[in-house]
Amino acid sequence: MKNPKLRVLLSIVEGAIMVALAQVLGYLKLWQMPNGGSVTFVMLPIFVYCVRWGFGRGILAAFALAVLQFLLDGGLALGWQSIIGDYLLAYTALGLAGLFSKRKFGFFWGTLVGSLARFVVAWVVGATIWAEYMPESFFGMTMVSPWVYSLLYNGSYILLCMALCLAVGAILYKPLGKFLRRQ
Repeated sequence: MKNPKLRVLLSIVEGAIMVALAQVLGYLKLWQMPNGGSVTFVMLPIFVYCVRWGFGRGILAAFALAVLQFLLDGGLALGWQSIIGDYLLAYTALGLAGLFSKRKFGFFWGTLVGSLARFVVAWVVGATIWAEYMPESFFGMTMVSPWVYSLLYNGSYILLCMALCLAVGAILYKPLGKFLRRQ
């Protein structure tokens, strides 16, 4: 697309559509954790958008999703620290996928990096802010460290979400290859 104004408009419209689609997919929970977090396809449209439009626009779309997730998804938070960590930072981290927008297999690398960045933020927030809510046992194991508990808790759903995004991406990669490369 040669017209820069039209390109910007297209990126904004597509970003709005992808954020809205991500929000809707976030309501379709395949598995729900007891204290927040669920297995959904919420990250998939954001990764597609990030790979198509790059880091800057991807971060903005991911931040918009972060705000919507907190406001519309019944955000569970202990205070402002939890709002910033569990929502604003964790979901905005998905935008790191945009760093791989012009690379071969960028969708897959972006999905890995974005998902792992979200996991690291959730892991740190879980081990620090949510530490006092650590149960005595989790997944049949005795919990003695909030870091281990947060690793297991957040890893159990974020890594499943990542695997689902990678699987769907692998299925759709060939038919959507030109779309992902903006050709």
